[in-house]
Parts: sequence; structure tokens; C-alpha cells
Amino acid sequence: MYLQFNKNYLVLAHSLFLVELAIAFIVKTGFIRYTIGDYLCVILLYAIIRGCTNLKIWVSALVVLLIAYLVEFLQLTPFLTYFNLEDSFTAKLIFGSTFQVTDLVAYTLGIITVLIFEIYISERGLKKNQN
Repeated sequence: MYLQFNKNYLVLAHSLFLVELAIAFIVKTGFIRYTIGDYLCVILLYAIIRGCTNLKIWVSALVVLLIAYLVEFLQLTPFLTYFNLEDSFTAKLIFGSTFQVTDLVAYTLGIITVLIFEIYISERGLKKNQN
């Protein structure tokens, strides 16, 4: 793996980051804040990884899903307390504070969405090259 910048993924990451900020600061509760935010979060992380590295699609998707699952399962522990961050708004915003199975579902659906789009785009590129 080495650094390789891809403008398209970085533009997507920037756009998703702005959407995530809007969700975090404007929407205080509900489905959009908790579920759609998590769904978009893994897509954002995927776009960052693909925008900054030469990792393959499936490897990037797996890495992002593992990171998301790890952070979610860390919420079963008092890890924010270990780092004296239990009162930090930013730490709670980034890492969350309660474990939810629905978050795991949202992460998984986000990565499935990414893979569907990536496969669709690559197949379109193959068909275009064959013509």
C-alpha cells in the first residue's frame, strides 16, 4: 500500500463530511441522526481511504467495516473514561457512547452500497472499453 491521491474520492469524502457535520450539529435525535449518519460514515471513511491510498475496492471496504465494527464494540467498554474523554462532546460525537446493533446494520448496509456502486461503475467502464 502506498499513498495515491484520487480527486474523485476526495471530493466525495469532502461532500460527505459536510453532510455529516450538518447532521451532527443540526439534527439532534431520530433516524437521520443515528442511522443515516452511521450509514454515511462508513461511505465517508471508504472515500477517504480510496482517495488517499492505492488499496483495492474489496480491501478498502473490509478495512472500513472492521474499523466501524471495532469502534462500535469499543462502546461496550468504558474506553472514553480510560482516556478521560467521557465529558468530551467531540469524542462522543466521533466514537459514540452506546453500543447499538442497528449501528452495525447501518455500517454493513453502507459498505454493501459502496460495493454495489463500485461494481456498477467498473462494469460500465468495461462495457465502454469493449465498444
